[in-house]
Amino acid sequence: MHAFLPAEGCAEFLTDELTRSEVQVQPPGHHGFVIAEALPPPLLAFARQTLPDAREVLGASINGWADAIIEAMLTTLGDDDPWQLHLWPQYGEGRAGHHRCELIHTAFTERLKKRRRVRLKHEQAQLSASTALVQAALTAPDAGFVSVTTAARRHELRAIVSDFIAGEIPYAEDKAAPSRAFAKVIEAELRLGQKIERGQTCVDLGAAPGSWTYVAILRGASAIAVDRSELRDDLMRSPRLHFHQGDAFKFKPEQTVDWLICDIIAAPQRSIDLLLEWLREQRMRRFIVTIKFKGSDEYPLLDQLKREAPPLCSDFRLTRLCANKNEVTAFGISAAEPG
Repeated sequence: MHAFLPAEGCAEFLTDELTRSEVQVQPPGHHGFVIAEALPPPLLAFARQTLPDAREVLGASINGWADAIIEAMLTTLGDDDPWQLHLWPQYGEGRAGHHRCELIHTAFTERLKKRRRVRLKHEQAQLSASTALVQAALTAPDAGFVSVTTAARRHELRAIVSDFIAGEIPYAEDKAAPSRAFAKVIEAELRLGQKIERGQTCVDLGAAPGSWTYVAILRGASAIAVDRSELRDDLMRSPRLHFHQGDAFKFKPEQTVDWLICDIIAAPQRSIDLLLEWLREQRMRRFIVTIKFKGSDEYPLLDQLKREAPPLCSDFRLTRLCANKNEVTAFGISAAEPG
């Protein structure tokens, strides 16, 4: 079975999303996880983290948890495969769950050392392209799920298997930014593993008051900001800003740009059509685009992006970011970016 951890408050929407993908979902009752017998196509907007091929753990002591993790690793990994363990409590509040995870991790490490036949010694401090991901999520002190995903499988499922524990990324903080909206750019960059860099060119559609342009300029990139309203005064004075006053939906760059960034307030279908048009015309190499909603009735519109965007990209993600409100963010690398 496969365990999906929904974004906060999104279990119902994740269940609907899986059902539309013709994936059978088990009845609720797994302490926040949505359980399915099959993996959908590898795009889920409302899943914060995925535990592929999850094994349910029941009635485990601290040592029992340690053994369950080790056995799952032995079944899936080769002796020399590098790996990283993500272990967290998906229950309760406060320190109790985290303390239990610390005890389990200590027992896990000690038992690995004692098992001479076990050669799973290649624990990595950071995930890389060659690192397997071992996940253990406690839904109660003695119950939960264990999942081991090889490096190759991680790459295949990179749009739904996050590199971050429980798929969580803390909000970025910068009191100098025009608004907190800048945190969405930072989070999308982290999830994608690429960021706006010095010397690159960004187009920011619907830019005012300028939080996303602020990130680009702060990094040393050049920004073309498109909006009917001007940005904050200090941004308007920046030599790296070219302000284009007009309709963001009609703007076309003169040549392919490094980034399209767009947090425009618009009906979801308009934003979806905008992104697909830019991808088809190969106007940008990378992109971060927010799809905003007023309720939940239009969430199924995201299925169009799932069908039409991936063939136009070398990497496409669609995620309810931690920094999103009633929004989903599409981000990735377009086919305009070589290999």
